Amino acid sequence: MRGGSALSLLISLPICACAPRTEAPAPAAFALDCAQPFEVQSARIRAQPHLVAAPHESAEPYSFYSADDGRSSWLITEPGAPGHPAIMMQSAVGGAVKTTGCRYGSQKGYDQLMTYLDGLKRWRR
Repeated sequence: MRGGSALSLLISLPICACAPRTEAPAPAAFALDCAQPFEVQSARIRAQPHLVAAPHESAEPYSFYSADDGRSSWLITEPGAPGHPAIMMQSAVGGAVKTTGCRYGSQKGYDQLMTYLDGLKRWRR
């Protein structure tokens, strides 16, 4: 019997090795927490796994990041940006794009950022 168990184990190993592997889904993007300081929250965003940084345009005082699944993206302002410091987040929700954010700077500048991001949602090539 003992040899038979070893034989059945050897026969089943190749079958197990061919089984498709399932990849773990990307972790869900976290919601913004505007009670956290700008520096802490921007560091949390940048430290997320599965995050893709957009190429930085020298003329724009923003950093853009997206989750690699395309469901969430973030805009982090840099000095000189309207409303700096501010962080904006866009999420795909029910077929629409929802924009939220944390205003650490002026309301007027924050409103400019919101208008800018809303304009990007409607932009088509």
